[in-house]
Amino acid sequence: MLEFKPLAVRPKDVAASLAIVGVFEERMLTSAAAELDAASGGVLKRLMESGDLSGRVGTHSLLHQLPGLATPRVLVVGLGEQRKFDASRFLRATREAHKALKGLPVEQAASYLTEVDVPRQDMAWKLSQSALIADYAAYKYTATLKARPERVELREVQFSAGSYVGDALARASAIAAGVRLARELGNLPPNICNPAYLAEQAHELARRHPEISVQVLERAEMETLGMGALLAVSAGSDHPPKLIAMSYHGGSGAKPHVFVGKGITFDTGGIDIKPAAGMEEMKFDMCGAASVFGLMEAVARLKLPLHVVGIAPAVENMPDGRSYRPSDVVKTMAGHQVEILNTDAEGRLILCDALTWAQRFEPATLIDIATLTGACVVALGSHASGLMSRDDDLANELLAAGERSSDRAWRLPLWEDYQSQLDTGFADFANIGGKYAGAITAGCFLSRFTEGQRWAHLDIAGSAWDAGRKGTATGRPVAMLVEWLLGQP
Repeated sequence: MLEFKPLAVRPKDVAASLAIVGVFEERMLTSAAAELDAASGGVLKRLMESGDLSGRVGTHSLLHQLPGLATPRVLVVGLGEQRKFDASRFLRATREAHKALKGLPVEQAASYLTEVDVPRQDMAWKLSQSALIADYAAYKYTATLKARPERVELREVQFSAGSYVGDALARASAIAAGVRLARELGNLPPNICNPAYLAEQAHELARRHPEISVQVLERAEMETLGMGALLAVSAGSDHPPKLIAMSYHGGSGAKPHVFVGKGITFDTGGIDIKPAAGMEEMKFDMCGAASVFGLMEAVARLKLPLHVVGIAPAVENMPDGRSYRPSDVVKTMAGHQVEILNTDAEGRLILCDALTWAQRFEPATLIDIATLTGACVVALGSHASGLMSRDDDLANELLAAGERSSDRAWRLPLWEDYQSQLDTGFADFANIGGKYAGAITAGCFLSRFTEGQRWAHLDIAGSAWDAGRKGTATGRPVAMLVEWLLGQP
């Protein structure tokens, strides 16, 4: 994990392995770039005039051994047109800069992009976002790769902070640790990261942070509690289900904020088996649970004065002679009878029992996070998580936290009109609502188990991982949820 530090040295004197500065289009230099240009005898201006250095947003050029500078490398990043420069362009330029550092023999980088004015954003925001982007870009999955020769890698990033004195970098470091944990758990293969492994990781989290206590429910206890929906999903797997609860005690006796994350450690679809193409991505179906682990890591590092509970129902959905079937009727812990119309709509079944059990904590707020529906991916793509809630204040708070953290969500309706799609003649309701509005009817299903709660549902099916053979878990929405918690009294 990267170390973040404030930077007080001017660009020409910085001794880091590499300095990052920005330039605008129309051959306009930022103040830091102008200082480097003056110290090096006008090299940057000459390169821009010749067309060898572009100010187009997101472009970057690596320059070596410029005269008059202490640093051996300068990475010049395009910021686009100055009059159009805004938060999104700042984030894009910063991302591209830190992507460019991968593979370079650089141990320390000094970024002066944080000196550039961003409309409606302060230095704390620039520092926090820059640090999170840097750590995200530096992350490498190595758990199941063979050992490779040691090489020089980035270990420290310094950010120019001007006269700012605050804890933005310390906060970003804690959030980055949570995002990294969520990404690592999501990226692990399902033969390693199974329900028992997640339970072990909860205990490991508690060993690192004594403020966290752990409770793990086993199959027999779930049977006693009547968790027929969760147990039905787990029936076809040789891996026993686990219901993992992690409690952080950082405040007084206040009611906790409770987060429930879907933990399907591998999802074949069950009897309604998925197509083979792309099924390997279904190891990411536990990213809701992974985000809860990451959230608890960040909360403990931040030592928030709150009571926070993270719950992860961990189950594998496999086809087997014992598997639950389409047309089965299962009884939930809440007493509802549910007809199974599709065994690949399993996430809501483990969540409904976990949400019911979670209410014994008497939550101040109850939020579930789940890679729940392909329909949400169709609706929103990968840029936004789907948000549903009947509580307008809570929904608006989460949307605002998403904007501040650049981990955005978009609210979908949860109108009563959609509830009838779950009607069936053979049970109280079905586990799917038909072809249309699939993300919303999944939210409607969960809403039936959260009556009277200050509850929100986050569908992260599109945002939890980057699709494709080389795609990795993103750690979302850890940043959004931490940002939301930071605003709680």
